[in-house]
Amino acid sequence: MKEKADIGLIGLAVMGENLVLNMESKGFTVAVFNRTVEKVDSFMNSRGAGKNFIGCHSIEEFVESLAKPRKVMLLVKAGAPVDAFIEKVVPFLDKDDIIIDGGNSHFPDTVRRYESLKAKGIRFIGTGVSGGEEGALNGPSMMPGGHSEAWPHVKDIFQSICAHVEDGSPCCEWVGEGGAGHFVKMVHNGIEYGDMQLICEAYQIMAKGLGMSADEMHEVFVEWNKGDLDSYLIEITRDILAKKDDETGKPIVDIILDTAGQKGTGKWTSQAGLDLGVGIPQIAEAVFARCLSAVKEERVAASKVLSGPAPSFSGDKAAFIEQLRVAVFAAKITSYAQGFQLMDAAAKEYGWDLKFGEIALMWRGGCIIRARFLVNIKEAFDNNPTLANLMLDPYFTDVVVGAQSAWRNVVKSAIDMGIAVPAMSTALNYYDSYRCERLPANLLQGQRDYFGAHTYERTDKPRGEFFHTNWTGQGGSTSASTYTV
Repeated sequence: MKEKADIGLIGLAVMGENLVLNMESKGFTVAVFNRTVEKVDSFMNSRGAGKNFIGCHSIEEFVESLAKPRKVMLLVKAGAPVDAFIEKVVPFLDKDDIIIDGGNSHFPDTVRRYESLKAKGIRFIGTGVSGGEEGALNGPSMMPGGHSEAWPHVKDIFQSICAHVEDGSPCCEWVGEGGAGHFVKMVHNGIEYGDMQLICEAYQIMAKGLGMSADEMHEVFVEWNKGDLDSYLIEITRDILAKKDDETGKPIVDIILDTAGQKGTGKWTSQAGLDLGVGIPQIAEAVFARCLSAVKEERVAASKVLSGPAPSFSGDKAAFIEQLRVAVFAAKITSYAQGFQLMDAAAKEYGWDLKFGEIALMWRGGCIIRARFLVNIKEAFDNNPTLANLMLDPYFTDVVVGAQSAWRNVVKSAIDMGIAVPAMSTALNYYDSYRCERLPANLLQGQRDYFGAHTYERTDKPRGEFFHTNWTGQGGSTSASTYTV
């Protein structure tokens, strides 16, 4: 074992343990520390026994065990714990040492830490890590951003431990300065919210509308995972539907309470869309769907008071399931389209040089939203790096246009059966709004000008010229200043 560790990690919870085991298996010596030092001894005597780890019992000992420039990776709970450990570590570091935050931090916090540490001569990397426990051990998707000067010092480690696609390309590449890495990871999670909600809506339609059993739905997802929808989330849904409860023998999915949790990244993505003025309604609807699921007792009470149609289906079930598959794929595309538009707006706002083809490749393996069609997304941005919307790429145009009949029929059928499909219907509304040459915002601007003199542009005048109408004859010619929040 080397006298000094190649990298050190603080935080020996599930992700931390698995990530250091991954690093060690690739030939790196890793120093480990945990706030509860008993965990260090426990790890060193169990999963870490006989391997190239240096167990440390103090921050000072931990930092001293690292080769220069020191590379300190934090895998602790986002928020205050990250700041607390940074404060503890910094006094022992030298100029040009590196701190890496591998947790799910909010990107404004990453920007703040980046600037603060830069002033101290410390290089900071905010790295999105996706793939869960299995990914951390066997190869996650990694999205590093921050001080670009730090990247050459961690590149070999990160690209060794990350997932790799079929041609050997690593699912890890430098994203950009400041908070770029954590922003891209946040958008990944927002898309993940949308993906999961779409799958859940398809499940609800099959279970409540078509009266299918968990075993029957399992077979559907087996088939779906062989085609365009081939992805990690479809794969695990297939497995979940097949799993039986040891105690009751029932499908586990049937006895799980229908209240969903969330850790905030979907909410952050939705907020970023509002802040940057980018329409990402599908991701927002997925967040709101979880919020509605949380009021279980209210929904139970409301079900006894508020009436609606009893779900029933009398058509060709197999044909409808195929339409449902097409609808899910089309809606999935719009979710990714919204995510990439948000990243494009952020790149322009914050001065990041985001390479969307590389981001699609980073998501091709290891992460939660990994899917076959990410190859098509990479090709789309490789062919046109300034592509305004994913749906305008020829491949995706053909898919979403060709899906319309099935997509509309599935949404209409769900509405007729009284089954909520907020993500799927919002995806269709997004598609119809984006392809609409003239939206009713002209009337909305008329309303704003009427009650607030907010002005409007005219179709027969150049863009950028603003006008006000004295709607009542009493308002005069004074108008409010024109601005967009």
